[in-house]
Amino acid sequence: MTSEIKRARRRKVGPWGTARRLVQYAAFLAFLVLFVGARNSGWPTSVANLPIRLDPLAMLAHAIASRTILAGSAVALVTIGLTLVFGRAWCGWLCPLGTLLDLLSLRRWRGQRQPPAEGWRSGKYGMMIAVLGGAALANLSLLVFDPLTLLLRTLSTSIWPGSERLLTMVEATLYRLRPMRSAVEALDEALRPALFPAEPVFYRWALPLAGVLVCIVLLNLMAERFWCRYLCPLGGLLGVLSKPALVQREVGTACKQCDLCARVCPTGTIQPSKGYASDAGECTMCMDCLEVCPRADVRFRLRLRTPQWQAYDPGRRQVLAVLGATVAGVALLRADQAARRGSPNLIRPPGAAENDLLAKCVRCGECIRACSHRGHSAVACRGRSGRTVDPRARAPVGLLRLRLQRLRLGLPGAGDSASDAGGKEAAGHREGIH
Repeated sequence: MTSEIKRARRRKVGPWGTARRLVQYAAFLAFLVLFVGARNSGWPTSVANLPIRLDPLAMLAHAIASRTILAGSAVALVTIGLTLVFGRAWCGWLCPLGTLLDLLSLRRWRGQRQPPAEGWRSGKYGMMIAVLGGAALANLSLLVFDPLTLLLRTLSTSIWPGSERLLTMVEATLYRLRPMRSAVEALDEALRPALFPAEPVFYRWALPLAGVLVCIVLLNLMAERFWCRYLCPLGGLLGVLSKPALVQREVGTACKQCDLCARVCPTGTIQPSKGYASDAGECTMCMDCLEVCPRADVRFRLRLRTPQWQAYDPGRRQVLAVLGATVAGVALLRADQAARRGSPNLIRPPGAAENDLLAKCVRCGECIRACSHRGHSAVACRGRSGRTVDPRARAPVGLLRLRLQRLRLGLPGAGDSASDAGGKEAAGHREGIH
């Protein structure tokens, strides 16, 4: 092995790698800020939904399912235009789930494991066809596997409520110590409702969604960015659009086949058997091969090219097979839903469902206060029609929870006479609710 190859192996992240990481982390942070702001700060819907509107797969699936062009769908043209010029740069520079997979690459545990065969790459195209085929049948169930949709749902139903519950348990534990009470109350006021909701929230399917995200991360043990290579439906759509991209990777004649570029490629698309060329539909424009090349013989040039199709790209048989399976799956799902549907003769309040009424209840307490019989289980709910909950309103739930904890422990405190009375009444309401 020559000395220049040894120096290339020891080379640290160059300017392109530094720029990519800065853009990745900035985009990921902006994604989290928009997520929190949409739930607790009352931001406009157009701003809060910006990440999902940049997703061309989600916008296309919604347009097909609803037979209309949704408001804000034109924002997805930004991603499409970026892909037609720079290829799958979205996957390598902007995708928040891709950034999470880079942060949790599990490289040490993966070791020198060989990735699956190239034919596995057709999986993401099959997922893309299934999502769009289901949308044509007015079913968006498979859209949960869209990376932005999956990450948003997991944050909303699992990570965000789980973090809130963890914070509550820590606060309740520290509040037992009298010197810590003022600090805990100050922390609670700072975090609620700025970061976490004042009232605890609970969602169904929290554990399955969290399990899916954990499995996607653990797939990195098989290959780096396994999800992006073989399963991501959005990656499949962007891969098709990247075939005729204007900017693509090229390898010059000075290449000495040192194999460094193939080893650092996060998607494994560089093919030594084809002169270390790469598939434009798989390259995420990470520029790692550009920085590691000891002879600077890798270039990214602007040029019109004819799309080069690979053996794993979607063919007619795969499209027909996936569409047939999608039609059968949607038919079985609708039959199952029809079998589990309740009797239409049951009398329910408007918008209530007999199985998930408690899951959707926001514990506002209006039904308890409206009921003349506090011990009766069938209470009336008033004031909810047409009303919205202001997320910026400071409900005294956080501090009230701590004061109730003190009451259970029998600990006296300053100003307990007034607060305890309200706390006992609220505790009665909360016991009635639960």
